[in-house]
Amino acid sequence: MPLGPPSSAIYLQNTAPGFTTTPGRTPTSVTVHPVALFSILDHFLRRNDAQDRVIGTLLGTRSENGEVEVRSSFAVLHSETAEQVAVDMEYHRTMYDLHHKVSPKEVIVGWYSTGSNLNTYSALIQNFYTQETAPHQAIHLAVNTGVEEGQQAGVRAYVGSPVGVNPKPENCVFVPIPCELRFNDAERSGLDLLTSTPANPGNATFTNPASDLELLERSLQQVSDMLDRVLSYVQSVLAGEVKGDPAVGRYLMDALGPSAEDLEKGEFNSHLQDTLMVSYLANLVRSQAEVSARLALVKAS
Repeated sequence: MPLGPPSSAIYLQNTAPGFTTTPGRTPTSVTVHPVALFSILDHFLRRNDAQDRVIGTLLGTRSENGEVEVRSSFAVLHSETAEQVAVDMEYHRTMYDLHHKVSPKEVIVGWYSTGSNLNTYSALIQNFYTQETAPHQAIHLAVNTGVEEGQQAGVRAYVGSPVGVNPKPENCVFVPIPCELRFNDAERSGLDLLTSTPANPGNATFTNPASDLELLERSLQQVSDMLDRVLSYVQSVLAGEVKGDPAVGRYLMDALGPSAEDLEKGEFNSHLQDTLMVSYLANLVRSQAEVSARLALVKAS
């Protein structure tokens, strides 16, 4: 939501003579958890009609090799006009203090915005968050919601780099870095439930969580569908209908090559024999324990 006239906002502008640089290690990759992504999308859905985009703070952890893990986020009140941009500093710091009490290991790692427009205001906001994350460099997460015509939904990560002999905060180039969405196995059921949409949105009803057997059935069906797509792609390449991608070929060779070699060498049979042996020993131990228990009852009587 935009800021009202009486607010604790500061107007971001070039008040310092130079660009704020940090000696920390430059982030090499960004991993986003679903909780943070859903929070960003919820913030975008609750925006005012007058707002073209929303911004907020990213919270997470950093590793020594430069990997940044975004675990959560919260919205930040801001206002943009043709002349200036304002960010509510007091609200930002209050929200971070409250969140830090709950999750003390999570720190500010950067900021997010919706849309794909990176302008001068984005450079000023990047400079502000670089001061918040010092001595580390802040990341910027651009979430494209796909509502604009001709654009696809997606998430991209950037780091800021100063430009010019005498860099200024508004003179900044955003350098893209690898970004991926990662979730735990325990979150898979919830994500599948959230992403399952009915055929007719007008008749949307509550969907109960799937049982373990249903999840196993869905997983097997997904694996079968992926194998069918791979088989269709390989057949099209062999027939000359589609030009083969060397990267896809190497990936398939790395994924399926060792399995095929093991089958040819009879490794499958040896593994099967090991499994049967373990099952036999388990049944033998169970029978022995049952016999011992009955003998103890006989002696007691």
